[in-house]
Amino acid sequence: MIENKVVVITGASGGIGRATALRLAARGAKVVLGARTTTALDDVVADIRSAGGQAVAVATDVTRRADVAALVKTAEAEFGRVDVMVNNAGIGPVSELDELKVDEWDQMVDVNIKGVLHGIAAALPVFRDQNAGQFVTVGSVAGMSPTPTMAVYGATKTAVKVLCDGLRLEAGPDLRVTLVRPGFVDTNFVTGISDPKRRAGFEERRDAMAISPDVLAEAIVFAIDQPAQVDVNEIVVRPTAQS
Repeated sequence: MIENKVVVITGASGGIGRATALRLAARGAKVVLGARTTTALDDVVADIRSAGGQAVAVATDVTRRADVAALVKTAEAEFGRVDVMVNNAGIGPVSELDELKVDEWDQMVDVNIKGVLHGIAAALPVFRDQNAGQFVTVGSVAGMSPTPTMAVYGATKTAVKVLCDGLRLEAGPDLRVTLVRPGFVDTNFVTGISDPKRRAGFEERRDAMAISPDVLAEAIVFAIDQPAQVDVNEIVVRPTAQS
């Protein structure tokens, strides 16, 4: 059941996060949305409210543990509980290792790994107190096998996979843990690539084959909508044309 569930979503100002927020709110969920881009985040909340849904926005940088804790606390204060934590925020300024873009490596580790850990740290105590809750984390097929330019990004997403598997093993009978691993999705992911030529190449591939964020949102909704005794462990969704 989706109706009346309280769902916290990071990276909710665009792409998969925005699509998921809109879809869940349309099904009657109460969504609490975090992102750094507050103007776009406010637009998502306005769209949801204008359609009769319930949504709250909180400026959130997932690299800051206090920000993510405040996001979850806002959900508790506004709606009395948290049913689902969607760890969606992620970045991918991909490059070849020889380029030594160490600052970008650090950013990916901070957002893609530490951001997920901060989400777990914020929501897990709440779920334990409730004896119920679900983590949904957005990984990537890049974490399934290495590809050129994506070694560091793929490594962060491999770490996310291991974190989710470990969390599931420790969760016990009351908590659910779902990992969603998308392939190429039509989002602004490629805008973070600092090399113009490489960025243009990724944009060309995206425009040729990428699937809509709505497809991933539907996968997330599917996992959340299952009965409490059903844990959808992992969903891989990619374009048919992506090998």
